Amino acid sequence: MSNEHPFLAISIGNTSTTLATFIDGSISDQSALLSSNTSEIVALALDWWKKLDGENPQIVLASSNEEFSNTISKMLQDQTSRQIWQIGSDIPVAIGQHLDPETITGIDRLLNAAAAWELLKEACIVIDVGTCVTVDFVDGEGTFHGGGIAPGAQMQLDAMHSGTSSLPEVIFERPLREAFGKNTAQAMLQGVYNGIQGMVRQLSEQYASRYGAYPRVIATGGNAEVLFSEDEFIEQIISDLQLQGIAISVKHAMTAQEHDS
Repeated sequence: MSNEHPFLAISIGNTSTTLATFIDGSISDQSALLSSNTSEIVALALDWWKKLDGENPQIVLASSNEEFSNTISKMLQDQTSRQIWQIGSDIPVAIGQHLDPETITGIDRLLNAAAAWELLKEACIVIDVGTCVTVDFVDGEGTFHGGGIAPGAQMQLDAMHSGTSSLPEVIFERPLREAFGKNTAQAMLQGVYNGIQGMVRQLSEQYASRYGAYPRVIATGGNAEVLFSEDEFIEQIISDLQLQGIAISVKHAMTAQEHDS
């Protein structure tokens, strides 16, 4: 991915937003902020955008949260006087799909799948552990088949606290290395931590059985290191998978545009 125009990528999630500049197809600068801090996100985006070489470099936005996306996009458009490219509408995600008709799939899942296929070029299971946990399957032809979605670790802990009268508020972290949670907080952490790992294994077995072979298993997302850094079942953790998916989709779109012109 060399000799490409530099651009600014903004990946907006329900909890956090990641900004990155791409120069010659590789990440130059990268930072994550809370998605609710829209003014701070826009200020950093404008600062990095102005430092990029080239005439009026492009800003590309991918979002899992329409409210934050609309706010950030409008603020950036007002400040830069140019269209903000949206992954999914202005730029298609570079991955084939085999899903039910009229299904609307999260852009984050598709971008992860696109990047995983581009990197591996073989069947794979892509796990994203953030606000939610997604476990998705890409076949050996580079087609996204969907997968499973569950509440993320913090969401599960918050639900236990808000849905009961006695369970405490707990921030997600790796539980102590003990077989049993010997207090309530540790018991909650043990349940969530091992529950997510168990779900990942069960769904992966299900996908492998249906596919007829065992795919590569990779993980990404804010909690990937906590959950899987010591888990031999996960073959690779790629923290910037979604950003790579944006870069790949931009490259495919620009190549197609050049061929059409």
